[in-house]
Amino acid sequence: MFNLPNDQILPLMRDHGFWTWSAQKKVNPIPVERAKGVHFWDIDGKRYLDFSSMTMCVNAGHGDERIINAMKEQLDTLPYAAPSMATKIRSMAGKALTDITPEGINHFLFTLGGADANENAMRLAQAYTGKQKILARYRSYHGATTGAMSITGDPRKHEWETHLMPNVIHFLDPHRYRSTFHRTNPDISEEDFSLDYLNHLEEMIMYEGRKTIAAIILEPVTGKNGIIIPPKGYLQGVREICDKYNIMLIADEVMSGFGRTGTWFGVDNWDVRPDLITMAKGLTSAYAPLGAVGMTDEIAAHFDERVYNTGLTYTAHPVSLAAMIANIRVLQEDKLVERSASLGPSLSRMLSDLKEKHPSVGDVRSIGLFGVIEIVKNRETKHPMALYNASSPEMDAFKKYCFEHGLYLSLHWQKAFIIPPLSITEEQLAEGIAIIDEALKITDQAVD
Repeated sequence: MFNLPNDQILPLMRDHGFWTWSAQKKVNPIPVERAKGVHFWDIDGKRYLDFSSMTMCVNAGHGDERIINAMKEQLDTLPYAAPSMATKIRSMAGKALTDITPEGINHFLFTLGGADANENAMRLAQAYTGKQKILARYRSYHGATTGAMSITGDPRKHEWETHLMPNVIHFLDPHRYRSTFHRTNPDISEEDFSLDYLNHLEEMIMYEGRKTIAAIILEPVTGKNGIIIPPKGYLQGVREICDKYNIMLIADEVMSGFGRTGTWFGVDNWDVRPDLITMAKGLTSAYAPLGAVGMTDEIAAHFDERVYNTGLTYTAHPVSLAAMIANIRVLQEDKLVERSASLGPSLSRMLSDLKEKHPSVGDVRSIGLFGVIEIVKNRETKHPMALYNASSPEMDAFKKYCFEHGLYLSLHWQKAFIIPPLSITEEQLAEGIAIIDEALKITDQAVD
């Protein structure tokens, strides 16, 4: 069935495939053959250290037999059940999530991924509150379906503006390195910095009308738009604002969940309880597609006598739920959430050393095993090495060097991300950072 010569993989893909986020003639993918732990190999046997967890999702590491065997067992027992049916694996899945999610999150709607989890979280908030507006941040990405793209703040949505949903309002992120409010007073205290951005949010609510706003959705730690870690008091302040104006708080934990920040969920770092929490990616460590919306008893009870008028053919798919339960067990048995927390200071130190050594490093940020390097042409002006929504020859050369030397990582404009599987060791982390250290010599040459 799979007896295809290696030299036919790319030609067949180009003949019949269609790639997202890509101009088709410019696609030049790595033909992957196998993966194990924190590495994967191409068809020529070249090994790559995976500093991106593929798509920021393989938290438990590649090729874990415990997860694979759980999926096989479920396939042998019950490979599919209709959404209206009850299954043992579905009952177990809800209990497994209740045990690790923030207190009060007890009910779960299972989806196929993060985008439709966010879509459903918005619908639940709108139906529960009877209000329609959703507030989201500009430096955000919530998915590529129509609703999720509507609340996304970055430019990936621009081409589809005429198709997006109404009643979405964006507000500014508390991004210390590129603060809109504090360009002339960068030494402001962290507490005052947070307060200014909370005041900005509250003013937006006043203008939009608090009685019209159903929910605020945010990534507790912003993902692809820069690993923006909330300053002291910010998330707690957002929670207080939501309580004050009877607005639901939706935490998008698709990237920041399942140990990525050193806790089970990003909000746990600040002891904040959302009303709704969305998850995917690390939910199964990408061994099978799955997303979920967690909600409080109060929100679930709203639908005791009301029909929730939406659904998915593959909701609560048994094989995906088997992968999820096994994945959670692996994270627990191998103490990978704790490993993320314990390696966090090491990653932070390694990134700080890069910043001290390389003039093209403008800023570094990390929490747990969730890190980013901002590469700039000028530290004083913070002029990025690649402009907003663009790449540059220097960033392309930086990426090429890393790939050629066996390091797979993700770039976004001027930012390089360090998001490895949580099973990584400190020695493997240092190995990847050493390759980045050499690659930064390329961008150093472009510094003004």
